[in-house]
Amino acid sequence: MSSTGTITLTASHGSPPSTAALKQNVEGLAKNPLERTWRGNKEGTVRLQSVPDFAGDKFAERKWVKEHLAAAFRYWGKLGYGEGVSGHITVIDPVLPDHYWMNPFAVHFSSIKVSDLVLARPEIKAAAHCHSIHGKSWSVFGKPINILTQDSCLFYDNLGVYENFGGIVLAPQEGKNIAEALGPKFKTCILQNHGLLTLGKTVDEAVYLFSALENQCRAQLMVEAAAANGLKKRVIDNEDARFTASTIQFWENTYINFQPEYRLLLEETNGSFLK
Repeated sequence: MSSTGTITLTASHGSPPSTAALKQNVEGLAKNPLERTWRGNKEGTVRLQSVPDFAGDKFAERKWVKEHLAAAFRYWGKLGYGEGVSGHITVIDPVLPDHYWMNPFAVHFSSIKVSDLVLARPEIKAAAHCHSIHGKSWSVFGKPINILTQDSCLFYDNLGVYENFGGIVLAPQEGKNIAEALGPKFKTCILQNHGLLTLGKTVDEAVYLFSALENQCRAQLMVEAAAANGLKKRVIDNEDARFTASTIQFWENTYINFQPEYRLLLEETNGSFLK
């Protein structure tokens, strides 16, 4: 591997390169994982925009947070995640850090606007949960997904499983049990017989991780069906999964991955959710 992170594959007598030659590591790559993936020019005058710098203006930050939270609900509505009154996304308020914003009760995700959001008191930073079809289908097995694809490396050493169903979550103890399943570092969790839960440093990250985990649960169900008919599945080994996760799990990369959806929502709705 060169200092730029490129890999040169060589083979003699027309034979394919060995498996060892294909291994990668982060040596020589930018320490900031976002710097490994963004596109721009070498002069640095064209650059990917990450989370804005609010220069200490907490009210400007609150406005931005609420706009992205409303967009996140619209995105869930597009994906068909609405199911009655079930599901929520919460994000901490920059002005009042002992409070959080969330969706109002019994309002469809697809119609939520900034002015509909409700201010409440938090115990976590940013979280997303709803009863998506593939997530709740895979959850009945009470087990994690396999690391089968590049996208699934988002969940390598980053996925808890709450191996219990204690009924609808009304008691504080059930919330504590879920928190224990997440542990001190995981940002995603499969809730047995229930669905998915994801966390994030931004609401954009939490929502992107949720849709990504939902997609991986769908893929896992399809893979298991094929495997049941005799096809052998090949799980990504730990070294390759760890290498990939070291970049794609970085919070700015997961934030950036939601921005195409955010911009599309602005275009599709003419910004109506910002009101």
